[in-house]
Formats: sequence, structure tokens, C-alpha cells
Amino acid sequence: MAEFDVIVLGTGLKECILSGLLSTCGKKVLHIDRNPYYGGESVSISHLEELYKRFRVPGHPHGMGCGKEWSVDLIPKFLLSNGQLVKMLLCTEVTQYLDFKVVEGSYMYKGGKVHKLPVTEAETHSSDLMGMFDKRRFRKLLLFILNFEEHDPRTYQDMNPNRTTMREVFHHFDLGCDVVEFTGHGLGLHCSDDYLDQPYLQTIKRIKLYAESLARYGNSPYLYPLYGLGELPQGFARLSAVNGVTYMLNQQVDDIVMENGRVRAVKVQGETFHCKQLLCEPSYAPSRVKKVGRAIRVICLLNHPIRNTDDASSCHIIIPLSQVNRKSDIYICMVSYAHNVAPDGKYIAVVSTTIETSNPEKEVQLGLSLLEPIEQKFVSISNLMVPIDDGRWSQIFVSRSYDATAHFEMECEDINDLFRRMTGSEFSFEDFRRESEVVLDDEDDVTRTT
Repeated sequence: MAEFDVIVLGTGLKECILSGLLSTCGKKVLHIDRNPYYGGESVSISHLEELYKRFRVPGHPHGMGCGKEWSVDLIPKFLLSNGQLVKMLLCTEVTQYLDFKVVEGSYMYKGGKVHKLPVTEAETHSSDLMGMFDKRRFRKLLLFILNFEEHDPRTYQDMNPNRTTMREVFHHFDLGCDVVEFTGHGLGLHCSDDYLDQPYLQTIKRIKLYAESLARYGNSPYLYPLYGLGELPQGFARLSAVNGVTYMLNQQVDDIVMENGRVRAVKVQGETFHCKQLLCEPSYAPSRVKKVGRAIRVICLLNHPIRNTDDASSCHIIIPLSQVNRKSDIYICMVSYAHNVAPDGKYIAVVSTTIETSNPEKEVQLGLSLLEPIEQKFVSISNLMVPIDDGRWSQIFVSRSYDATAHFEMECEDINDLFRRMTGSEFSFEDFRRESEVVLDDEDDVTRTT
């Protein structure tokens, strides 16, 4: 019977990343998935007819171009260009398998219209997202944030980052509701207002990350891989294969064998594989997770760009909770033919949010109205699952479901947390450091590794 350090169940992005990282650390890893493809619940559907079949949408996709030119993410997200996922891609050299394109713009909905999030001083002056006096006060806040250093109390301006709330920081700079909303949701990327009554340190870090990501390429803080997000788990799978990971796709897991409360083995189609640790997606360990909410994602196929986005071929739009009388934001992310995920002139936009009522589609109606006319839409509702324990006793470590946000930072926090619990140490980029960086090709705005 084969013996492994770690068995991984599911080929979702998080599982593929951890498989790659653990194998790089010298662990002997076996990776199993019931599906014949990589990606798990976050898979990219690589043919339009498959998308229709998956959502049981009747009819044939007429007038939508060649079906095999489509690659549609079921859980679309962008990468912050200075965020944790890009750093993981760089330090493991997975970027050698990928090309990226900068997302063209970030926007926020306010007062019945989509407004561009300002990225230059001139755009800040002309932006309708803030009043004239708030713009001056916002600059003072931004200066405070950019000069802030966690380990230098001289930069605190007498506000303790672990005690003073973000609400108190906004009050200190005498900022109105408009700039609070713009800063917390547009730059800090908070999906609710809970952050206002929490210590301001985490919000400052989020805004600094946004600013650093924006500074990398100018127009937007986000990147998106050519050919879709399905390229990411496959890239880490290649890394794992180089490090000797064994893959078994299209294999049904029969049982997880326990001994004295700890994982001992996994049975797959009559064969037993022993392991010291087990990492899995929530669907493989239903008794070890609990439901904490639901998310709705509506995939929309378009033959036009979104209005008021300067005909952008890709964009990120936030509809803040205050604009729709909700407890959480609504997100729209759009990609297109420019990313080799759709035929010429076609666009893919996805509206997502955390469900709060018994009528989820009504909750995202405003987002859908911004996309009209819609050629075809596909509605997905999924449970948000989290593990019921940290897995240290059973040595079964379960990842969290993907949230409704349109970026990967929360997913990276889960990856870091799982790595910490499985290895007993923090993930260190320096331990994986390579002489590489993502650079921008001026001709086509595609990022490449050098």
C-alpha cells in the first residue's frame, strides 16, 4: 500500500497551490479529484455548449461565435498586481506557464451611474465620487496612509492602530459619507461596513496594497490571465508534477479511513492510499464543515462593453451596500475577447454578492441592469462553507468556500492559514524566492515573467 505525507482531494485553485507549495517543501503528495479536469468548483468552462449543458439552459447558442473560443470562469476573480497570489506565482516560478493582461479600469456605482475610481491627481480633482472639500481632506488621509509604518509610532498621528477604529480615523480627518464609502469599499475593498468599528490597521494595509498594486501598471490594480482562471490551477499542477506529485483525476473517493480520531488513509475505487495529512475541498468532507451563508453569481454573455466604462474590454465595478440598502456590496467583473476567453466582440460579465434574502436574483437586479442588453445569463447559487475545526487533531484540513468578492486576497489568507496549520510555520515568500518578476509588454499590455 502506498504511503504519502499528504493526500489532496480536489483540484481547486487553493488545493493546487498548496499541493505545489508542500511538494516544494519536500512533501510526498498524492492529488486526487473526482472530475476529469482541474479547477474543482472554480473551473473554467472551455466550450460554450458545455456551459449551456452545465446550467441546463435549453437551446443552442446561436450567434455567439465558435463555442471553443469561450472560456468562462464559474467563480471569476481578479489578481491584485502586488497581492499575495501574484507573489506566490512569482516565487514558485509558475508565471513561466502564464501570461497576464492588466484590467482596464475600476469603477464604483453612485447615484444611478458608474463612476471611474480615480487613479491620478487630475482624476481625483474631477471625480464625482467626492465633494470638493472632501477631496482636500481625502488627500490628507491618503498622505497619512501612505506614510504609515506599522513599526514606527511616529507615523500614527496619536492614533493607536490596534485600538483606534477606522470610524475614528475618518472622524479625525473630518470626512463625509461619500469619501468614507469610496475609501473603505473602493480602495480598502471591504464588502461590508463592519470594518468601521474595528482597529484601523487592517484597513490601512488593504488601502496600501491597493495603492501599491495600482502603482505597478497605472490604469488598474488588477491582473487577469489570458485564457482564463483555469490556467492558474493547471500552472500549479505543472509545478507539482515537477516536484513529483502524483495525480489521479476522474477517480471517485470511496472513504476516508480514520484511526483513533486521526486520518490514516483514503480509499479510491478499492485501492487504499495511506497518508499523514489530508487536505480537501469542503465537498469531500461534508461532516467537517458548516454553512455560514450563500453566494449568487450571474454569468452574463454580452456583445457590447458596459456603459460608462469608456468601452473598456475589462473592468471591475463595485456597487456599495449603501446604494442598494444592503449589508454587503455587489460586484461586477468583466473580461472579453481581449483575454482570449471569448470570440471577437464578445464579453463575459459576472454579477456576484452574498445572499441576504429569499430572492437572490432580485438582490443583483441593479447589477444586471447595468449590463443590458444581455445575450444569455446563467445563474449559480452556492453555499459558503467553512471548516468546523482547525484540523490539527484529526490532521484533516478543509479549505473554505470561495467568497463573493471579485479578488483573490481572502482566498490567499485561507491558503496561508492552511499552510500554517499543516506545517506549523508561516508561509515565507523568501523561502521560495526566485530571481523573477512580472513585467509589462508595452505593445499588448500583457505581463510576462523575466
